Amino acid sequence: MTASDSKSRSLSERAKALALAVGFDVAGVTTATARPETEFLRDWLARGYGGEMAYLARRVDERVDPRRVLAGAKSIIAVGLVYDPERASAASPRTAAIARYAGGDDYHDVMLDRLRALEAGLAALVEVPVASRAYVDTGPVQERVFAAYAGLGWIGKNTCLIHPGYGSYLFLGVLLTDLALEPDAREPDHCGTCTACLDACPTDAFAAPYQLDARRCISYTTIEARGPIPESMRAEHGNWVFGCDICQEVCPWNRRERRKLPPDPLGLRARTAARAPWIEPTIAWILELDEDTWRAATRKTALRRTRYRGLIRNALVAAGNARDISLADPIRRHLDSPDPLIADHARWALAQLPS
Repeated sequence: MTASDSKSRSLSERAKALALAVGFDVAGVTTATARPETEFLRDWLARGYGGEMAYLARRVDERVDPRRVLAGAKSIIAVGLVYDPERASAASPRTAAIARYAGGDDYHDVMLDRLRALEAGLAALVEVPVASRAYVDTGPVQERVFAAYAGLGWIGKNTCLIHPGYGSYLFLGVLLTDLALEPDAREPDHCGTCTACLDACPTDAFAAPYQLDARRCISYTTIEARGPIPESMRAEHGNWVFGCDICQEVCPWNRRERRKLPPDPLGLRARTAARAPWIEPTIAWILELDEDTWRAATRKTALRRTRYRGLIRNALVAAGNARDISLADPIRRHLDSPDPLIADHARWALAQLPS
C-alpha cells in the first residue's frame, strides 16, 4: 500500500466516523462515477415506467453520472438513518394507512441538516477548501445505487436498499465531494430465491425482480400521480392514503427479531417517527379536513407532497374500499366539490358502500 493509499483510507475512515458522529446510523464511501444501474435509468424511462414523473428525464445525464452534478467529484459519502420501523401499518379498514416515513418531521429537512453538518465537518477535517454537494431524494442523484456501492446494503427485488442489520427502513442521503476517498466494498445480494415482496404487491407493480413499474405502485399513485387513480386499481389500494409499505412489511430482513436498532443520541429517529394526528388517523377524519386544517396537520411533514386534493382523493378511495356505511356522510361532503377529480372519486366511493 502506498502512502497515498494509506492517507486516502485514513481520511475515508475519519469521514465515515464523522458521519456517524453527526447522527447518521450508517455511512460508506464509493467513487463518483456512472454505474450500470444508473445507466439503466434511460431504459426504465423509455419503457414508460416513470409515469408522470417527467422531472426524471429532464436531468437524466446528471442522474446517470454524478460528475455532471459536481464538476471534479471523486467520491460519494452515502449515509443512512433508520426510521420508525416498529410501527405496523393500519390494520383496521376505518384507519387510513400512511407509509411509516411520512408522519413525522420531513426526512428531507432532518437529513439535509445533518448532511450540512457533515459537509462543514469534512472541510474542517482536511483543513483545505472542499467542493461538495448534498442530496436527499430531491436532486439528480440515484442515492440507492451509490449507497449500495458504498456497502450500506444491497438493492432488493423490491428495489429498496436493504441493510443486513437494519432492513430497508432507511432514509438515504449522499454527499458528493472532490476528495479522493478509499471506497468501501459492496454488500452481496442476499435476496436469494425469496419473492415475498413480489408476491405480496397488490397491484403487480414489479415488471420483474429488481424492476418497478411506478405507474402500478401505490406509492406512486397516492403521491406522485396528480390525476384520477385508475378504477381498475382502486380496490387494490385498500386503506392506503399516502404511500405503501407492503413490499417492505413482508421482507424477511425487516423482521423485528432480526434487527438490532442503533442508539438515537441526537433524537433524529424520534423526530421522524409519526406524531399525532398521524399515528392512527381515521379515514373519516381525513375526509373532514379542509385546506386550512390539512395545512396545519401536515406542517413540516412529507405528507405535503401529495397536496390537499391528492390526500382527499386517496382517502375517498380508501373510504370506498372500507365499505363502511358510517363513512357515507364524510364521503357526501365531497360530492359537490368544485374539483371534478374529488367529486368523481366521491361518487365512486359512495357507490361502493352497502345500500
